[in-house]
Amino acid sequence: MKTSDPLDKKGLIYEAYRIDGIIPDECRSIFLDWALSLPDGQDTQAAIAHFLGIYQAENPDHPMTVVLLQGQEAAAHPRRRGGWKTRPRD
Repeated sequence: MKTSDPLDKKGLIYEAYRIDGIIPDECRSIFLDWALSLPDGQDTQAAIAHFLGIYQAENPDHPMTVVLLQGQEAAAHPRRRGGWKTRPRD
């Protein structure tokens, strides 16, 4: 199902909150699919905050809320990237 939300064009987040008995692993898979479908340049933190604003209050213990909170935390503290190309040269 598609939604009118420009940050959830495929309706992935919307549907995750409507699946009865959804488990955290399924939510993580949905989250990854959603994150990979974001347009280039989209602020991931802002998008996650958008959905927490919509769903968190009414669904504080839902597995997707937990995954969104984990995604927000991970986005706030990105891992080092770049490998050998970013290492200082002597």
